[in-house]
Amino acid sequence: MNLTDEIKDSGSHLYQLLEALYDGVYIVNPKRRILHWNKAAEEMTGFGMEEVLGKCCGDNILNHIDENGILLCRGRCPLQKSMDSGEKVSAKVYPRNKDGHRFPVETHITPLYDGEGALLGAIEVFRDISHQEDYRILQEKFNAMIKKYVSSTTFSDIQERLRGNPSLGKPRIIDLSVLYLDIVNFTTFSEHNSPEAVVEMLNDLFGVCDVITKESFGDIDKFIGDAVMAIFSDANDAARSAIKILELSLPEMNRIRRENQEEEIAVRIGINSGLVLQGDVGTLDRKDLTVIGDAVNIAARIEKSSLPNRLMISEATLSRLDPELRERFVFHHSETLKGKTEEIKIYIH
Repeated sequence: MNLTDEIKDSGSHLYQLLEALYDGVYIVNPKRRILHWNKAAEEMTGFGMEEVLGKCCGDNILNHIDENGILLCRGRCPLQKSMDSGEKVSAKVYPRNKDGHRFPVETHITPLYDGEGALLGAIEVFRDISHQEDYRILQEKFNAMIKKYVSSTTFSDIQERLRGNPSLGKPRIIDLSVLYLDIVNFTTFSEHNSPEAVVEMLNDLFGVCDVITKESFGDIDKFIGDAVMAIFSDANDAARSAIKILELSLPEMNRIRRENQEEEIAVRIGINSGLVLQGDVGTLDRKDLTVIGDAVNIAARIEKSSLPNRLMISEATLSRLDPELRERFVFHHSETLKGKTEEIKIYIH
């Protein structure tokens, strides 16, 4: 019994095997005419076997399109590609159900040959992946939302842990530059403006800081009330990020605020560099991947002693800057910061 006869014979083992599969299966001849259409294919597409036998899927049946909306049945057919190349072909395509709606399927096609190597046609096995696609879209939306609330470092760390990377989650000592920024006289601003205006101003400023930090290869570690804490692997990136905020972004933001008869804002920025401890901090139920240590505390205290709309950095940060950037800073003062016994030299831009 040849292939055509066997897939038509409801008593044959091949026919019964194809009917028992949960995946949709159809077999075509070299001209892509449908020779067999199993029960799962009927259930998925709504087309019965009697409606499709002897026809092509482009004969107003499935009319597959790809992810870009390109009609496949009239030129880029995966079935034809498989038979022409003699290779297996896999693809995600969108066939049309009998009721008119399209649904995503994962399809696998294999060419069929007789004992002498002559092409008999091809078999296509396809599976409805609507649930997987719904989950993928939901996951992408979830990821996009989560990224708004955690740092990029934390998000990447979580992804790596889910992949089973055993080296993550352990505390480590790394050399970073820490930038602190806060708003001058924020309490007074809050008292003179509505809660909505305060939140809008914070969102505008934090949005600017977030974009510039990312452009400068840094990461927002956290927002703390009216303050921003960002971390950088390179002190040059930290300094350039702060300078761009002060010289470009903040003046433009205040120009718009003036035009809208809104109160202008001023910020203080401080940067320090050194070894910090990076790790999970929190409880069993809630953790935060963050950096802690003396270098972080000094950055915060330098920011508190900085002048409005000026950038101040420690000597530790200055020593890490490239010459052309380092010469833009001058010594401002020495200060014994709270909790320190030795004076720290502070430089201003």
